[in-house]
Parts: sequence; structure tokens; C-alpha cells
Amino acid sequence: MTSYGLTSASHAGGPAPARLTVGIVSAGRVGTAIGAALERVGHIVFGVSAVSSASVHRAETRLPESRILPIDEVAKRSELLVLAVPDSELASIVSGLASTGVVRPGALVAHTSGANGIGVLAPLTALGATPLAIHPAMTFTGHDEDTARLANACFGITAADEIGYAVAQSLVIEIGGEPVRVAEANRTLYHAALAHGSNHLVTLVVDAVAALRVALAGQELLGQQTIDEQPNGVAERMLAPLLSAALDNALRRGQSALTGPVARGDVAAVAAHLAVLEAADPDLAAGYRAMSLRSAQRIGAGAELIDLLEEGR
Repeated sequence: MTSYGLTSASHAGGPAPARLTVGIVSAGRVGTAIGAALERVGHIVFGVSAVSSASVHRAETRLPESRILPIDEVAKRSELLVLAVPDSELASIVSGLASTGVVRPGALVAHTSGANGIGVLAPLTALGATPLAIHPAMTFTGHDEDTARLANACFGITAADEIGYAVAQSLVIEIGGEPVRVAEANRTLYHAALAHGSNHLVTLVVDAVAALRVALAGQELLGQQTIDEQPNGVAERMLAPLLSAALDNALRRGQSALTGPVARGDVAAVAAHLAVLEAADPDLAAGYRAMSLRSAQRIGAGAELIDLLEEGR
């Protein structure tokens, strides 16, 4: 197997790692963030594929030194080909590239899918490419902060052998991230855990904001911002320090960070919450019930509270 000369030596005062010619497919939020991060450490992102007007704009603004090229042209010239496409499109992109034979033998082919390991790259591996799964555990907005956030993110990496892992590790370390090894068989579980934490947190917060707006509307103090449906208002400012502290406590102290009526086993308070939430929004109440039940199960709450939360399931 080709030796790529990639090391983390540059972070320890040693010689800089080899520079790679990088192609990105495609110019989405993830692809442009990773491309910009690789450029910052000296790799040459020569080309990127972009079809929609939004992706063309991202390519032109975030990777201005790169040419917008067809996928086969990007693949043909890449020493490192980054496939930053939706999970649903990855297999077909790989199959198409394999059928045309444009990926050079010995090229590094890395995808950014969380749910997939290197198995999806098998058609290209069979042609001599080195398969890598390098998934940033981060949410992306499509703006410059995405690249900055990569420097503090963990990346789930999967490779075919120790050389592949060394390459993936070096690439992640170069851009400031922390590589974390994920077994091929565990990629879906890994991805489910991340989705459960990040995606459902958004739903939880938005639901809490919605309920708080109802509770606060019409009670504004003189000169205070009106409670309305616009984001970044009074409800969000009230919740922000509480939610930040709760998240920090959970990450630092685990389950012992849980507070509130469920943790105290206060059946009457939980029942009252369910009643007012049901009146405000039955769907929101159903979410509160489900999360309260999961919290109660985690702490081994008493039967009375469990029975209350299981009603109507």
C-alpha cells in the first residue's frame, strides 16, 4: 500500500506532513467546511463538484481557489477524494465512479457519512483505492463558523487496516479535531447515538421555548421585548443559562445531574405538568410524557410515577 507521509509531526515541531491534491464531492455544508479546513493546513483543494445554485455559491465563497468541475474530473485528479454527499446518495456515487474507473489506484477515498463505514466504498477499494470513513460529530450551518467548529470536534474514523487508520488519524489531527476509532459493525449505532443526542435536543429545546412563550405572553414588563414567535427572544434568553448548565452538568456528572420533579418522585407535580401541557399542545405533552418516562426509568422511580407516565401509551 502507498505510504502517504501523513503524520502529526507538524504539531510537535517536526517536519510538515505531505501535501495532498484534494477533490470534494460535493459543495454542501460539510464538504465546504472540510475543504476549507484542509486548505488552512496546506492541502490543495483543486476542485469541487457543485450543481445547485446554493452549492455553487458555497463553492465560490468558501473555496474560491477551487475550480467547479464535473464529478469525474474531480475524482480523476484527486490524491484525496472526499465524498461529502447525503447518505442516500453515497452508494450510487461510489458505484458510478467505480464503473467509469476514474479514481486512480492508490488514491485515498474518504466519505463523511456517519451511518456508513468503509463497506460502502467496496467498489472503489476493489480498484485499488484506500477507503476511509471520516465523520465529523458536528452540526453544520453552511457558514464560516463550521470550519472553526471542526477544530474542536471529534471525528468517527473507520479504515480497512492500521495504515488506513493512521492516515485518517493524521488528517483529523491536522485540522485540529480528535479522531475516535469506530468499528465497522458499530457505525449505525454510533450514528444513532449522535442523532439521538443532537437532533432530539433541538426538538426538546424548541418545545420548551414554545411552552414558555405561552406561559409568558401578555405579562411583559414595561419596555420589555414582546413575547412572540420570533427566535432569540425572552423565552430563549430565559432558557439559555439553564439549558447550558444542564448540558454541562450531564456531560460532567452523568445521570446524577438530573433534577426536577421526576428526580424527586413528585407525582403531583408531574401530573400537573401533563395537564397544563395537554391543554396548551397535546403533541408537546406527549413529548414531555415520553421523556419523563425515560428519565423515571433511568433513575428507578417508584411505581406510582411510572404508572402515571405510562397512561395513554
